[in-house]
Amino acid sequence: MKPNRQIAMLELIQQVRYEFPFDLPDAQICAGKCVGCPKKLLELADTELCEWESRLKNNEVPLFGDITRLAKLCKNIRRGLARNNLVK
Repeated sequence: MKPNRQIAMLELIQQVRYEFPFDLPDAQICAGKCVGCPKKLLELADTELCEWESRLKNNEVPLFGDITRLAKLCKNIRRGLARNNLVK
């Protein structure tokens, strides 16, 4: 059975929160040579995730396009974090 759109969005948010290093101190995020700005990438991801968490708490039902857009954004952010050796 496929999850409904709210559950799918929640699962995406949980997966991103688990995988991205939001809890790393700034000194580790910005250590060494940066390719792009991983701190800003994490801030962007956190902002989008917080917005959707709030919207889901208010019983808003995301569209399939919303889920796809967030997934694509997080995929691109993950690529930037990988270039900076912050994710595998």
